[in-house]
Amino acid sequence: MAKFRSLKTRIRCLLLADDWEQQLDHILALPSKEAVGPLFSFLLFGGEMKWRAVTALGLVVASMADTRMEDARVVMRRLLWHMNEESGNIGWGIAEAMAEIMANHSGLAGEYDRMLISYIRETGDDDNYLDHPPLRRGVYWGIGRLAQVEPDKMRLAVRSLTLALEDEDAQGRGLAAWALTQLGGHIPADAVDELRTRLTALTDDPAEVELFAGRQLLCVTTGQLAREALAGCAGLAS
Repeated sequence: MAKFRSLKTRIRCLLLADDWEQQLDHILALPSKEAVGPLFSFLLFGGEMKWRAVTALGLVVASMADTRMEDARVVMRRLLWHMNEESGNIGWGIAEAMAEIMANHSGLAGEYDRMLISYIRETGDDDNYLDHPPLRRGVYWGIGRLAQVEPDKMRLAVRSLTLALEDEDAQGRGLAAWALTQLGGHIPADAVDELRTRLTALTDDPAEVELFAGRQLLCVTTGQLAREALAGCAGLAS
């Protein structure tokens, strides 16, 4: 236990450093199975600390997968469990961590990408749809992040993201628009007209959105994100 506390303190100090991105190599140099636990705990911190932990987890678990894939699968299953109501946990930062891991490892993306999408796909049956708006935000962001490197895999999310533009949660609407922007030219032609209509309705939405992009925490508006997504649709054939 003393060793865990010591490691947790060390990793926390590295992530709190002004040059935290340069400190990621020091975290990667640690035994990956030992680093995962402290990084999990930092997901609960919120704000910049959560996002820095998400970034580090993505790198650590991807490195783990390169040397021992089954250990990385254990981490992914742990993340999936935390997204399950039966776990008794609230999955703060979990979807974001799943996505960041997959964005850093195509093998894991190929195995777990559809699970990420399932959290915003409402079928009316016994599905994985998340009723809690803050958790859906994490999934919208996660789909957008994975779309940056695996857009073909995230095409399956276009319909759910389009419907999410009318999410009851204003931040969720903005993050869904951002995710669609990351898909760019991979949006199916038969989805473009409806997408343009729904995005146009959001262009003046003043709701503030916390967006982590380019390893920076930004404050933008849903309207701004909708306008950017709409601009991305301009060159798409319908």
